Amino acid sequence: MRVTRIQIDALAEAIAEAQASDRPADMLLHLFFRAHPELGVRDRSLVAEGLFGWLRRRRSLEAAAGTRNPRHLALATLVRDQGHSVRELEPVVSDKDAAWLKEFKSRPPDDNPAVVHDVPDWLWERLGATVSDEERSAMTRAWLQPAPLDLRINPLTADRDAIQAELAAAGIESTPTPHSPLGLRIAGRPALNKLPAFTRGDIEVQDEGSQLLGLLAQPKRNSMVVDFCAGAGGKTLLLGALMRNQGRLYAFDTSERRLAKLKPRLKRSGLSNIHPQLIAHENDVRIKRLAGKIDTVLIDAPCSGLGTLRRNPDLKWRQTPESIAELAAKQQSILKSAARLPKPGGRLVYATCSVLPEENERVVEAFLAERPDFRLVPASETAAKLGWQVGAGDFLHLAPHRQGCDAFFAAVLERRESAPV
Repeated sequence: MRVTRIQIDALAEAIAEAQASDRPADMLLHLFFRAHPELGVRDRSLVAEGLFGWLRRRRSLEAAAGTRNPRHLALATLVRDQGHSVRELEPVVSDKDAAWLKEFKSRPPDDNPAVVHDVPDWLWERLGATVSDEERSAMTRAWLQPAPLDLRINPLTADRDAIQAELAAAGIESTPTPHSPLGLRIAGRPALNKLPAFTRGDIEVQDEGSQLLGLLAQPKRNSMVVDFCAGAGGKTLLLGALMRNQGRLYAFDTSERRLAKLKPRLKRSGLSNIHPQLIAHENDVRIKRLAGKIDTVLIDAPCSGLGTLRRNPDLKWRQTPESIAELAAKQQSILKSAARLPKPGGRLVYATCSVLPEENERVVEAFLAERPDFRLVPASETAAKLGWQVGAGDFLHLAPHRQGCDAFFAAVLERRESAPV
């Protein structure tokens, strides 16, 4: 499909808006397309793919282009990231732009490793202090690829093989996720919201890594469970289904907008054991009332989101060392508050979609140093019970270059039956 002048103009305008905005990329695109109703389906597809391609490779593209000019960056993205040839673009660009493209195409790449791997210097250095050079290169290369589309079946109402066959009959190819017994990985980006399986509540969009976090919590039937940072409820719905629609599951969040997104999903799921609760903050009175009564608590803590860079590439340009420090302080506060909930013998799963120790191991270690009434349950114990081949040690670490899912961290903490001697 040939690129048109209208598409190039629209992509350049979208890049200019992204340069001037701190909005998440998906929200920015939504507003951009609403402001440009004249763009057709193919136009929107090229702009969306081009904008995300530029965000993934923003640093190397700007270094090669030698400019932040949005039009030149749009052309650079189409050639370097989207695979269009200079000859293909020549008929729809000016002679000046065509000459610039030829000169751009001949430039050698920057050999700065942070530029090559398209991450900020601070993140490249921070990763280097945490993992091996080989691991760092593999992780950052994986972030440059678009994320696959994963589905999760509703284990109360659906069978994975049957759903896979139903999708195939609708012309949608899928394969079982390698680690989650509930997941299917979809080829391409088909429209799902009108499929009978979706409207019946038999499937939900959920990354395999997110599915594994819910499975790691192992909620039991007829138990009391809290999803402490429920958001739009992807993990909440999984927890409720794993409880076989029994017991009581509280979905806490401080955002009414996020909880509102849970309502239609909850209705589709058929679950009646989930109770969404809007809280003002982590010390809300609703939390205090449940202190010492809960069997399982899941904290998917607000974090940098760096583990989701395949699908949210703008985050690596929006986060800073200062924002990471602020998040770590918030995470420690949330963990301390949520720790009031488990009863003796109860468990708390602390999780993030970050790869940085400041948000992960250090938060847990600081908590355990203050709370000897909790112990760390090695994630390998639960992984072994569930038959996962994910190399879990004391903590669960998932990563796109190893497991093919978003990067997640999780720690399982258990409140001791009695105080340690």
